[in-house]
Amino acid sequence: MKTIVILMALMIPVSSCSRKDSTTPEGAGSEWETLNQEAMNLLRAGKYDRAVVVAKKALKVAEKNVGPNHPDVATSLNNLAELYRSKGKYAEAEPLYKRALAILEKSLGPDHPYVATSLNNLARLYQDQGKYAVAEPLYKRSLVILEKSLGPDHPNVAMSLENLAALYRATKRDEEAEVLEKRAAGIRAVRK
Repeated sequence: MKTIVILMALMIPVSSCSRKDSTTPEGAGSEWETLNQEAMNLLRAGKYDRAVVVAKKALKVAEKNVGPNHPDVATSLNNLAELYRSKGKYAEAEPLYKRALAILEKSLGPDHPYVATSLNNLARLYQDQGKYAVAEPLYKRSLVILEKSLGPDHPNVAMSLENLAALYRATKRDEEAEVLEKRAAGIRAVRK
């Protein structure tokens, strides 16, 4: 069985399914995994248009192999959305991120760490557009889920704190940002 891994950072690379977990059904298969890896490699090589074509193919393969509501489909949706977001094609990215989030909430539950990551991805999209008031509650919900599911000192919590702090910095809320940044730094210091 496969699960999704959607990286949660301010610069979110396209990701692919790479770990086993008992919380998700059987995955979309090796062709899907290969396509995801190819899309990621193309993005790294700066071949954006080709990466989009491959990511769309990966999405079709996932939908065919596991149906439209599987976490692997959410991964493919996220990957394609991330490609669009990285090129400023926000209108194309938003519905994909939203669909990915809906799939994950339904298939894994509203408090799963992958839901938190999906919330983060959508928040990043809104932050990129200057829609800070829309992004903030998504970042906060992501943080709450991660603290609850992974514990308050997990590295993903530190990353989530940093993401919310970046939003606070962008909105000139430096004191609030500093509190979050110090907490994130404390988590990272303990983890070294």
